[in-house]
Amino acid sequence: MTPLVSQISWTNHLLIMSGCKTDEEREFYIRLCIKENYSKRQLERQLDSGYYERYMLSKETLLPESVKKLGENPFLDSYVMEFLDLPNEFHENDLRKALIRNMKDFILELGKDFTFIDEEYKVQVGGDDFRIDLLFYHRGLQCLVAIELKIGKFKPEYISKF
Repeated sequence: MTPLVSQISWTNHLLIMSGCKTDEEREFYIRLCIKENYSKRQLERQLDSGYYERYMLSKETLLPESVKKLGENPFLDSYVMEFLDLPNEFHENDLRKALIRNMKDFILELGKDFTFIDEEYKVQVGGDDFRIDLLFYHRGLQCLVAIELKIGKFKPEYISKF
């Protein structure tokens, strides 16, 4: 078995060694680079956005049994969307359109195993028509993932909106 360090590029190795504070964080990014085959640009983006911290915070949330079987939570609690270049004030529709224009970067932010299905996806529940802002399929979970976009602080009534 070869050491982890020899499985990533020298450039990525330097980025990790200079950009991480702890040995655990360094190992996390090294393993992530190997698993996802990150380029220098992809690794820089993950380091700059604090992916390790966000991932570690997400592990603390309560997960359904089907997700626990995967061994890790496929969803983060927060996402960094600086690549959208939105103004300080924007609406949910602006966010959705920017995400669609930047779908590759958005899927990289969500994590692996997500496949984009559609935007403004129409569904009918109990005779009422609804639209799902963004619909994905998660290959690991083998299920659809509906994303309802909201701007601002989370409100409990968002859970029962759909």
